[in-house]
This record gives sequence, C-alpha cells and structure tokens, in this order.
Amino acid sequence: MATPLPLTGIVVTRDEAGRIARCLGSLLAVCREVIVLDSGSTDDTVAIARGMGAQVEHQEWLGYASQKNTAISRAGQPWVLLLDADEWLEPGAVDALRALFETGAVEHADAWRLRRRAHFLGHRMRGGGFAREPLPRLFRNHLRYEIRPVHEELDTRGQRVANSRIGIEHEIAGCPEAHWRKLEGHARLWADDQARRGRVVLPGRGELAALAYLLKHVVLRLGVVDGLPGLRFHWLQARYARLKYQLLDDAA
Repeated sequence: MATPLPLTGIVVTRDEAGRIARCLGSLLAVCREVIVLDSGSTDDTVAIARGMGAQVEHQEWLGYASQKNTAISRAGQPWVLLLDADEWLEPGAVDALRALFETGAVEHADAWRLRRRAHFLGHRMRGGGFAREPLPRLFRNHLRYEIRPVHEELDTRGQRVANSRIGIEHEIAGCPEAHWRKLEGHARLWADDQARRGRVVLPGRGELAALAYLLKHVVLRLGVVDGLPGLRFHWLQARYARLKYQLLDDAA
C-alpha cells in the first residue's frame, strides 16, 4: 500500500449518505488522516464515514466559512485537502498529488488551485466556466476561509498561490429542482448580507447580471457545447444571478 501524504483531508457534512463514500474513498487513497465534521446528520453519513476509517467529529452548524475553519483547525498534518461531500478526486489526481509532494514542488506555494469540473444531470461539463473552475483546495493548515454568509473563499492575501493540474469532479445536483432550491437559499443569504451592508440596487441590475452570465458562460466560454444539460444548468445560474438582486431590492 502506498505511503499516505502529509495531508489532512477535510469534509463538512450533513445528511450526505448517498455520496460521502465516493468523496472519502478518493481522500483516503492519499491523505494521512481524513476528518469529517458533521453538523447533525440523521441518515447514515456518520456510520459510513467511520466505517471507512475517517475521523468523525460533531459541530453544530456555524455557517459555511466558520464550519470549514473549525474543521481545518483540527488538522494534524501540515497540508489540508478540502473537498465538499459532492466532490471527489478525478482518477489521475492521486498520482498528480504524489508527484507534487515527492518532487518537493508543493513547497513552492502556500495554496494550490485544483481544477473542478461540474457534472449536471449525469453530464460531465466540457464548456462554460464550470468545466475547469480553479479553486484553492490544497493549502497549508494555517490558512482559513473569509467569513461570508455564502460563496466563502479561502483567504490567500499575502500568500503564494499556484495553479496545478490536479482535478476534482463535482456532482452539482441529481435534478434541476434540487439545484434551484439550493440556489434560492444562497441568493437569500447573499441578499440579506448585502442589505445589512447598505447596498442599493439600480433598476435593471438583476436582468443585466443574468444576461452577462449567459454571454460569459454560454457564448464566450462555449457552454453551448454541453447541449441541453448545459443549457438547463446555465439557465438556472442566470436565474440565480437575477434573483439575488430581486431579493436585495425587496430587502432594501
């Protein structure tokens, strides 16, 4: 069996029994330890994770960024590899990770961007901004996420950040309705936060945001090559871009 890398795999969960095994299986293939921070699953998430050999801990929900930061603070290895429960390392990622560490190249940066590819309705996206989305998911254990209500990002200010060819796969949702419910929740969190900050919405801002999204992802980034599944996905994302500003206008 290959020697694990000095990595702590991190996954934040709640009721992810249907997909946690795939995520953990990819992390356990390369990480010296894997920590699952669960916020109160009522399904078999905890049992599955423990049965696979992950370290499972409980933490009541603190918010997206704070929950991840709590998990990172418990990492016992110098490097962290963070995945969401609906993500997993693509087949060649383990070898790429090993090469990064074994050559010593990993030390050239404090955070490494991995390339995430979205899956929607069983279709693996080839175009649009979600086909190869660069995200800093491999990083030194002193880094933390910026506190935001939604769309949290790793705080890499003053840090060395580099790109890698390591890939993550991401299953967005099993059906359009489930994805839209998630987007609606994110839109409300974003709008409430922006309203507290006193942001004002100009007339037509939501429609402009939706149009800009479609032009960027469907036309300029060739999202059209994904056919009907891709168009359905990008239409939902454009609706989300519009909804954020509608809700902000209502909250103002």
